[in-house]
Amino acid sequence: MDRLNQPLEIRANYKWLGILGVIGLILFFFVQVFPQTSSETLEGQTTKVISKSEAEAAAKAFASDRLNIQTGIADKPLVTYQSESDLYGYLSKEKLLTEYNKKYEPKYPYDVFRVRLPESSDQGYVNVDVHMNTGKVVGFSITPPYSKYAAAMAETNETMRKQKLRIVEGNMTLEDKEEIASSWLLKLGYNTDSLKVSSGKDEPGLIYTDSSSHIGQSQLEFKFAFEDGELHSFLPGFSVPSAHTAYVEKQTNSATMLTMLGYGLFTIVLGILAIIYSALTRRYTSFARGLFLSLFYFVVSLLTTYNMLPVLEAEGFSQFGLIVAMVVQVILSIAMTVLLYFSLVGGDGLWRKAGYNAWARAKEPGYGRYVLHSMFTGYLWAFILMGAQSVIYLVLDRTIHSWSTTDASQSPYNMLYPWMLPIMAWMAGISEEAVYRLFGIPMLKKIVRNTFVACVIPTLIWAFGHTLYPIYPIYTRPIELLFIGLLFSLIFLRHGYIAVMFAHVVFDSILMSFSLFSMGDLTNILAGVVTCVMPFIVALVIYLFYGKKKEKPYATTPPPEGLL
Repeated sequence: MDRLNQPLEIRANYKWLGILGVIGLILFFFVQVFPQTSSETLEGQTTKVISKSEAEAAAKAFASDRLNIQTGIADKPLVTYQSESDLYGYLSKEKLLTEYNKKYEPKYPYDVFRVRLPESSDQGYVNVDVHMNTGKVVGFSITPPYSKYAAAMAETNETMRKQKLRIVEGNMTLEDKEEIASSWLLKLGYNTDSLKVSSGKDEPGLIYTDSSSHIGQSQLEFKFAFEDGELHSFLPGFSVPSAHTAYVEKQTNSATMLTMLGYGLFTIVLGILAIIYSALTRRYTSFARGLFLSLFYFVVSLLTTYNMLPVLEAEGFSQFGLIVAMVVQVILSIAMTVLLYFSLVGGDGLWRKAGYNAWARAKEPGYGRYVLHSMFTGYLWAFILMGAQSVIYLVLDRTIHSWSTTDASQSPYNMLYPWMLPIMAWMAGISEEAVYRLFGIPMLKKIVRNTFVACVIPTLIWAFGHTLYPIYPIYTRPIELLFIGLLFSLIFLRHGYIAVMFAHVVFDSILMSFSLFSMGDLTNILAGVVTCVMPFIVALVIYLFYGKKKEKPYATTPPPEGLL
């Protein structure tokens, strides 16, 4: 880092960074992008996906022709991406994805577009599941006005849930259910010769199994649910072994504890310390610093929350429920913005008190050129990080047999405007590098008196915040992010906050852009391209703007004793 009485300068060996960056990109494409060489757990969507409007048209035709239900025209249908994450995870864990995709996925997909069509009558609706590639309807549910089924399914106690569902069914006999289910199976063109009832006489719903169709320990099932003596839903698909479900539940509980204690609690502690050190170092910094970045973070956070409205709507939130969820998110956004602001002020104060310029000011000589060089350095380091991540994935795949599954709540398909997804990269780059590097490292260094340990501790706190991602075992991401976080720490210590912020933003932007590329339409492909070059555009604008402004000279007072 540059001392306070030195001109702003990025000291980087661009030759070696360039070579390592090219190697990193090659590793990234071969390990995570190209289907022929990528790990099975990292494979993405390679088949063309239909548009939401096509899914909507298919759902409306099915509701009219097969269900004899006329849907309302006043309310716009809700189209969301839904995924059988347990099934996908089981197939991923057992390395059965390729076999399943070839043999069963065309008829029994784990990913669908779910189209919610309001009925013409009051408050009723129909959910129709449409195959994302073929456009064929693969399942449906009919929810009448004032349905009791959802309330019964919300019961957490399994015994009580079954009792409530039996009441909701209207005490139908097994013969009543079979009569309705058989007619629907024939109507939808299924061969019933190999099917047999596998659910108990007194159990709610009805399940047929097909003994001729199985993969691993998973078997084809046709699930029927009933309400008030009528069919409520029909969902064909493959079962998930109970051992796998129990394993995921146990892992999720552990991940929740790590997130709450390892990440949440210690991040709150960092926030309190950031406020304290902002006051203690106020002579060396300015409380005007960080205002723009903090406000930018807050606005982006609100936009991101608004962009995820379809996820909440798909979960059945009422208007009041949506308002409450939005208010809660605004409160969380305010809290995170305050944490970011004081981390920026406190971190800047700690470094400047120690005589180091970790975060250059706009009025310092050479600021525009410094930002431009920080951006170039950030891009090269991002390419290196992508290669490092790919190697880590390979090693973890071969050693602890890590695997991943889907998460519909984070999919761009479930966003109002998918092209807005990459702005989250700026949120992460600005906030995480401020909290865990700019402030976390110097604050911990004052306690542990060791630079490496001062980098490891905030990195672990940051890593624990990613344990709820659908990657297993849950310590997979902390291991990955410990190495990635230490590389971010190295970038920060060598080049400063602006460079590591660019590296983080570029790294996340490129990864997120591939989610947009996979959607296949021109708008999102162009958005993905813009996402990748946006850090360059931002740095260039800053360079052009500050290159023409008169800059204040440096203070020439000698710096205090160094922190590192």
